[in-house]
Amino acid sequence: MRNYTTQMDAARRRIVTPEIETVAEKEQMPSEVLMRLLAEGKAVICANKNHACLEPEGIGSMLRTKINVNLGVSRDCRDYDIELEKVMSAVRLGAESIMDLSSHGDTRAFRRKLTKECPAMIGTVPVYDSVIHYQRDLSTLSAEDFLDVIRMHAEDGVDFVTLHSGITRKTIEQIKKHKRKMNIVSRGGSLVFAWMSMTGEENPFYEYYDEILDICEKYDVTISLGDACRPGCLADASDVCQIEELVRLGELTKRAWAHNVQVMVEGPGHVPLDQIAANMKVQQAICMGAPFYVLGPLVTDIAPGYDHITSAIGGAVAAMNGASFLCYVTPAEHLALPNVEDVKQGIIASKIAAHAADIAKGIPGARDIDDRMADARRALDWDAQFACALDPKTAKAIRESRIPEEDHSDTCSMCGKFCAVRSMNKALAGEYIDIL
Repeated sequence: MRNYTTQMDAARRRIVTPEIETVAEKEQMPSEVLMRLLAEGKAVICANKNHACLEPEGIGSMLRTKINVNLGVSRDCRDYDIELEKVMSAVRLGAESIMDLSSHGDTRAFRRKLTKECPAMIGTVPVYDSVIHYQRDLSTLSAEDFLDVIRMHAEDGVDFVTLHSGITRKTIEQIKKHKRKMNIVSRGGSLVFAWMSMTGEENPFYEYYDEILDICEKYDVTISLGDACRPGCLADASDVCQIEELVRLGELTKRAWAHNVQVMVEGPGHVPLDQIAANMKVQQAICMGAPFYVLGPLVTDIAPGYDHITSAIGGAVAAMNGASFLCYVTPAEHLALPNVEDVKQGIIASKIAAHAADIAKGIPGARDIDDRMADARRALDWDAQFACALDPKTAKAIRESRIPEEDHSDTCSMCGKFCAVRSMNKALAGEYIDIL
């Protein structure tokens, strides 16, 4: 029987949980160091006690950068089997987290299937599910209805929940006064804003935050403090609404830690490249080093169809400067629900960004695979190169579709016998270098 409530509580009691032991080994970090980070709130292990098949991961700026994948059915794309195929594909490609954003059908059955079968962390946004669960219009829901959905998600084994607790009735006036180009683009944030506007009541996720903390502490659910006012275009980046909400998220982080509840803080959004580092540093200061979970950031607004690339550019800079959790963006962002190929492209782009940042941060062992790739390339060992690749199947398929007509064992169709690596290997070995 557990003699602690949450991973943070265990760390503060100096209890090495199975999850702490596993994560410390993965991160090549002494468990004592990891426990200190957990105790201080600078790292989290999202591990609901009811998620039995979880393979735990740590999230924090001193750990490997992790990747989240958003999935889920909608009214226009209702096939749960396809979504489950995307989930398992994402896990195979290296995603450490799945957020179920389903907004149609029997969401609880799908959520329970995820926490029963999926080894990755599972996250949800309870405000989405509230309308679907009760099958009632938003304005008819009560604060207790929202809390009951959070409780249900916790019971179902969800490892973290995104709660837009940082916007209040004051935000309504700010949005009206400051005339943002894109207003609120957070789906959850817009629902909370709409509920407050229609009912005249305070944000229930803020007003009843202590009751929510009791639920999260009981099941060891990590709170991901949602950024309802994240910028949805470059023009709104780093504005008053975004920063004022961040200050409130810092206050809510302290309150959660007092309950031994783990916290992540969500961040932008669309941000010009030159503002990303500053955004990361401001968050670290205001939220006292709590792990930062960013969507992108996307560094330009004009790339629909290619937003996995704009996101990866921003994600690499963000993670290098302190973000610890990257929410993937697919080519379908701003356009449609992603299909299986979109999911793959989004994950690979995010994994590249995360890995590049980990090398820059000096994460132990991060560059080992790159050094093995360099050795394989010097030896012109194609199989060894594929083994080091993030996506071996695609790399192998490209080479085999355009293989040179001769001497294909040590060249490719780009350079043939003009290959610099081949020429240097032969020259250093004192061999004759044939070109023609």
